[in-house]
Formats: sequence, C-alpha cells, structure tokens
Amino acid sequence: MNDLMSAMEQQLGFKAVDIKSYSPLALAYIGDGVFDLIIRSYVLNKGNMQVNKLHRHTSSIVKAQTQAKMAVFLEPSLSEEEDAVYKRGRNAKSHTTAKNASVGDYRKATGFEALLGYLYLTGQNDRLMELVKMALTEIGEIK
Repeated sequence: MNDLMSAMEQQLGFKAVDIKSYSPLALAYIGDGVFDLIIRSYVLNKGNMQVNKLHRHTSSIVKAQTQAKMAVFLEPSLSEEEDAVYKRGRNAKSHTTAKNASVGDYRKATGFEALLGYLYLTGQNDRLMELVKMALTEIGEIK
C-alpha cells in the first residue's frame, strides 16, 4: 500500500495533512475503504469464483458484527496510541447506524475502522496488516 499511497500522492497531488486534524469519523471513513480493499483482495486471492460468492464472503467479514468481534479481540494488543484512536472512533457520535447491527457493535466497528484508517494514513502498513491478520485468525478465517 505504500506504493499505492506514493503513486496517489505523485499522480493526484495529495497535500500533507496533519493526521490529528481528521475527525474519528473521517478516519473510520477511510479505514472502511482500506479494510474493504484488504478483505476483497484476500477473498479473491483464495481463488476465482462467482462474483456473488466473492461478495457474500467479503460481506460476512466486513459487516459491523464481525468488525466488533475483531475490535474486542484486538483491544488488549493495542498500543496506548492505537487504543486512544480506537476509543475516539468508538465514542464518536455518528448520525447513522448499521442496518443489521446493534448500536454497541456499530460503535466498536467504527472504532476498528478509525484505527485502520489512522494506521493507513500514518503509513504504518505493517502494523495494519499485523492487526488484520490477528483479527482474521481470531474469527477462524486464517487457520
């Protein structure tokens, strides 16, 4: 992803932005997209299959309930800084909720996405992938 971010910066003229200026919901916004891309790539890499099967498998992982489970599992492994970002995202007041998730799960998922967005935007890709791998292992996706 570093190569992708570098290419975006060069080709699209991205400006340097202080990460602290982003709201937790903005971090969750980008984190949602990053997580979705990682999981879509992971599912596709498992083998070619019908697109509806790819979508169903991806959706089962990226849904709020699964992300909440991942967040609860990962929380003890987070650094102080990561935990602060997670909690800011979890406690952010969103005006929307997930269709098929409890408010608690939705908030935990938002915190999880905010953490992933923060790690992505700060270039901590190895740590990002380490946490995703731990989470996928916890839900039984990686044996």
